[in-house]
Amino acid sequence: MKAVFQRVLSASVRVAEGRVTGSIGPGALVLLGVEREDTPEEADLLADKIAGLRVFADEDGRMNRSVLDIGGGVLVVSNFTLCGSCRHGRRPEFLAAARPEEALPLYERVIQKLRELGIREVAAGEFGADMQVSMTGDGPVTLLLDTAEWKTAGKGRGQ
Repeated sequence: MKAVFQRVLSASVRVAEGRVTGSIGPGALVLLGVEREDTPEEADLLADKIAGLRVFADEDGRMNRSVLDIGGGVLVVSNFTLCGSCRHGRRPEFLAAARPEEALPLYERVIQKLRELGIREVAAGEFGADMQVSMTGDGPVTLLLDTAEWKTAGKGRGQ
């Protein structure tokens, strides 16, 4: 799984006719791409990482708090284009992206796991829809998360 984690003051996602499917105040916007080889265990690992990343300021202004610590929200938006490759030519290829019937359960699992971990507010886009994502970044703090990279490096929870 690949994700872009952005610390935000607020974020929202709209679909057809401007209908808002999710919005949060302070917390994290997570763009999530599911790849063909991803597993439920990776979904759990990614959710745990999202909930525990210490990128929010403490009383001394240091990045020592997680979204859990600040009582923040997480807006998760599916984004298969994160699985794209631009290695050849000018048109991206999306061969690594999971098919929708494989990706949807893993996307939903990340959302459910974030709720189980105690995230105060978990919101989501609409899987497979054309969406307009708005956010007010905080920092900016933007991190790339890749579970395949963690497996290769032998890293896991708390690392």
